[in-house]
Amino acid sequence: MDNHATTPVDPRVLEAMLPYFTEKFGNAASRSHAFGWESEAAVDSAREQVAKLIHAGSPREIVFTSGATESDNLAIKGVADAYRDKGNHIITCAIEHKAVLDSCKTLEKQGYHVTYLPVDREGMIDLSQLREAITDKTILISLMAANNEIGVINPVKEIGDIAKQKGILFHSDATQAVGKIPVHVENMGIDLLSITAHKMYGPKGAGALYVRSSNPRVKLTAGIDGGGHERGMRSGTLNVPGIVGLGMSCAIAQREMAAEAERLIALRERLRNGILAGLDEVYINGHASRRLPGNMNMSFAYVEGESLLMALKEIAVSTGSACTSASLEPSHVLRAMGIPDELAHTSIRFGLGRFNTDEEVEFTIARVVEEVRRLRALSPLYKSRKARTELRSRAETNKEEAR
Repeated sequence: MDNHATTPVDPRVLEAMLPYFTEKFGNAASRSHAFGWESEAAVDSAREQVAKLIHAGSPREIVFTSGATESDNLAIKGVADAYRDKGNHIITCAIEHKAVLDSCKTLEKQGYHVTYLPVDREGMIDLSQLREAITDKTILISLMAANNEIGVINPVKEIGDIAKQKGILFHSDATQAVGKIPVHVENMGIDLLSITAHKMYGPKGAGALYVRSSNPRVKLTAGIDGGGHERGMRSGTLNVPGIVGLGMSCAIAQREMAAEAERLIALRERLRNGILAGLDEVYINGHASRRLPGNMNMSFAYVEGESLLMALKEIAVSTGSACTSASLEPSHVLRAMGIPDELAHTSIRFGLGRFNTDEEVEFTIARVVEEVRRLRALSPLYKSRKARTELRSRAETNKEEAR
């Protein structure tokens, strides 16, 4: 139940990858023999599959990387360096993934200025604040398509329209969105887009960065030098099996995304309704409807999130991003939304995916309700709150009877 952290490799993806570990082992950059040609053809096919899923203008606009973290770094730092003569201002958001936030913090140490847009209690940005933040020094807007913790979907097309009107490049970390909801880089005005395979049933260690080649042609300073691979933007021997897996993941999503989203929304609502029916003082974090099909982030008042995780050992859930799960600090996403620390510490992220079943959802509902009730029974604060509620209820009943 933690498919936002990672997903299992789809058997169809694995089947496509396997030959490229053994008999088709050529280096895609070897142009002098059939082994290299075979691998290069496989990479070209995967490039087309990725481009088709996100509606890129050309497969050449897909640059393969080791994953979304590298793609984010290449996009943000690459643009910052390439366009330094035009300005030094970047706009992002307080609830972005750490790969974006930490890249921006690094640039701040180098003299760049970064505006971190706030969000409201539902995790949404205010487009008027985005417009107001733009200056004549702004060279990049980097805002995610969908949040990895609360699943909230940004108004990406509207952001793209603003960027285009101002002649500013727009990068979107679409790690959680691609393969789950429709993404159309042309219609949405996206100039750079980060993707990873392991969030959509592909292998870990394979990702891509979409880099627009016209209207405008985006310039990037390479983050890795040596060999001139990937049009000079990302040197290094290509991970052919991983790239084949990424391509197949995209092809499957292209065919099945709509039906899969419908099924996951039904499972998500079943999970939500079942938990809310069995427990009080449970709060949904993030916009009620503008969220990923499989995402449900909930706070269970009077229960420490880590204690609940420990109690649910047979169920994989998390308290937030897998990239920051070692931290005892409350989620930076929930904090930015204005959720108090005591409630942020009680949050659990459920990430439903392709291989989850109705039976697993029902099992999860039963176990969550059982353990939250058990932990609350040990909480003096919860007992005190219940006692006050009962006293108020009796007092109100007495007033009604007196009337």
